[in-house]
Amino acid sequence: MAIKATVHKANLQIADMDRNYYADHALTLARHPSETDERMMVRLLAFALYAEEYLTFAQAMSNDDEPDLWCKDLTGAIQNWIVVGLPDERLIRKACGRSRQVVLITYGRSADIWWNENRDKMLRQSNLTVLKLATETTQAFAAWAQRNMALQCAIQENHIMLTSDAGMLEIAPVVLHGKFREAE
Repeated sequence: MAIKATVHKANLQIADMDRNYYADHALTLARHPSETDERMMVRLLAFALYAEEYLTFAQAMSNDDEPDLWCKDLTGAIQNWIVVGLPDERLIRKACGRSRQVVLITYGRSADIWWNENRDKMLRQSNLTVLKLATETTQAFAAWAQRNMALQCAIQENHIMLTSDAGMLEIAPVVLHGKFREAE
């Protein structure tokens, strides 16, 4: 019998001063058995960074043709394709051909090695943004993972401040390629 995904609920309040986006989101995250708390929480952070009305979690863990998050317009065209982790560069090239904008959020101890091996191929993609999160930060954020979470996210001048009952965490993504985020 296959192990099923663990369901996590997150009430996420976003105050994004850079994009004038203010909203509360009641999110359900399905954590695949092979997914770590760290990866799940980075997916949640990705949602906060790029939140908009039509942004949804996709089935990336069980379907290689889908990202972690995506935003489709009313015609079904993919506007934003967001991937978390260290994917095969061919997947990113394919995504760049299918979406208006692709965002890759890297993290973990191997992120620098992955970037050095894939940098030249990534730099060729004009509609790609690559961000890197510090390992210490993502591991601290992973410690906040619970089945039910209440988080507040404030974003100003591309700095992120997360707060919850677990404390406060500041995150400053490093832009390896592209722009951090496009203004609305």
